[in-house]
Amino acid sequence: MVCHTIQLSEGDSMLRRFSDLKNFALAARDGEIGKVKEVYFDDQTWTTRYVVVDTGGWLRGRKVLIAPHTLGLIDFESELIAVHLNRAQVEDSPSIDTEKPISRQYEEEWHRYYDYPAYWLIPEAVGFASPPLTPETTIHQPRKTGGASLAEAHVNPNLRSSNEVTGYSIHAIDGDIGHVADFIIDEEGWSIRYIVISLSRWVGKDLLMSPEWIERICWEDEHVYVPLMRVTIREAPEWDESKPISREFENRLFEHYGRPGYWPIEL
Repeated sequence: MVCHTIQLSEGDSMLRRFSDLKNFALAARDGEIGKVKEVYFDDQTWTTRYVVVDTGGWLRGRKVLIAPHTLGLIDFESELIAVHLNRAQVEDSPSIDTEKPISRQYEEEWHRYYDYPAYWLIPEAVGFASPPLTPETTIHQPRKTGGASLAEAHVNPNLRSSNEVTGYSIHAIDGDIGHVADFIIDEEGWSIRYIVISLSRWVGKDLLMSPEWIERICWEDEHVYVPLMRVTIREAPEWDESKPISREFENRLFEHYGRPGYWPIEL
């Protein structure tokens, strides 16, 4: 069995493009368990709820979900991410079909297996958007679905796949502008700090936008709606993906949009 040592250079940026982390191998306590394929996030708080892992030949290509808080240090040289689990825990976990929406029933089964608290029952949600639903509205009052099946009625409407949303058009107040090209993940908790907007058809540059400035995501028409004018988005500071995201750049970005930063104010 191959043992891996994960090292992280001091001072490295904690903000990473998800595309840079995709296909990184996950090193559990007793061996590798698979590769990162996508994340499921809450489109209200932009908190990553699950990381999808393709177990490859180990479990015959089966996909499993793991919790972001089990992820440790990232070794970019070896393309490895430490995971605070063992292989047996992953092997016996509930299987997931990523071609179908995740039901609340599956989430409950998954949380019971790992003995994790159910996030939808916790009043103090991590995030910056609207507060989470109460246990009563979350579990016992499914959405109206017309003639939908019981399983479809209990699908979590706020759970989104990074693979699904990539490519969605950005719809500003005065029309479409660019599309979602990537996500910027904060290593601490794996929350989505920014979405990457490609303006290749407009001015040939990429921009960052905080999820705080997003109004909603619509899967029916594959759009991300933002209450901003196109010119405001187009004139935002250009992001150089070859450089780490600095606090100086973030200051310029938030000042452009006239919004306060998410970081603590230094006195």
